[in-house]
Amino acid sequence: MINDNVFIALLHYPAMDREGNLIITSFTTMDLHDIARPARAYEVNSFYIVQPVDAQRLVIKRQIDYWLSDEGKKANPTRYEIVQMVRLKYTFEEVVEEITERRGRRPLLVGTDAREYQGAVRYRELAERIHKREDDFLIVFGTGYGIPPDMMRTFDMILEPVKGAGEWNHLSVRNAVAVILDRLLSSNRC
Repeated sequence: MINDNVFIALLHYPAMDREGNLIITSFTTMDLHDIARPARAYEVNSFYIVQPVDAQRLVIKRQIDYWLSDEGKKANPTRYEIVQMVRLKYTFEEVVEEITERRGRRPLLVGTDAREYQGAVRYRELAERIHKREDDFLIVFGTGYGIPPDMMRTFDMILEPVKGAGEWNHLSVRNAVAVILDRLLSSNRC
């Protein structure tokens, strides 16, 4: 993998509802393959899903197990390939611990949000740091109404929001992952 120093995580907890309350969001089956596809296309190391609810984890695990089975591989070899990148964890802390253990160093934590944060890192700057290959990076994506601000403040950096042609920037997490990975990791980036 070209970008083996880049990991991504999708948080179902902690997340916020529209009033800013702390919640656990539900897994959407499209997220598995629609995030794993760009993760594979941009050759990131692994795609983590953080979901603490056992009933939700069962749905995710069944989906993963099917695509990794002989039947799933035969039905869709491409899906088999991308699902191999997916790791399911109960907590965000488990993600950081696993990457640290696997790589021998803690990754730099990069938060993403549709909201503006003072001092946010620009795409070009983060892309340059990633491509130096001196550090590992865990890019964290929220669900629901985003990652709680208290958690955002714990990250090593926060990436500037995705901006389109106008002010509206409320993309699905699947779209945001694809856009962000393209801006950071594309071989034909500007």
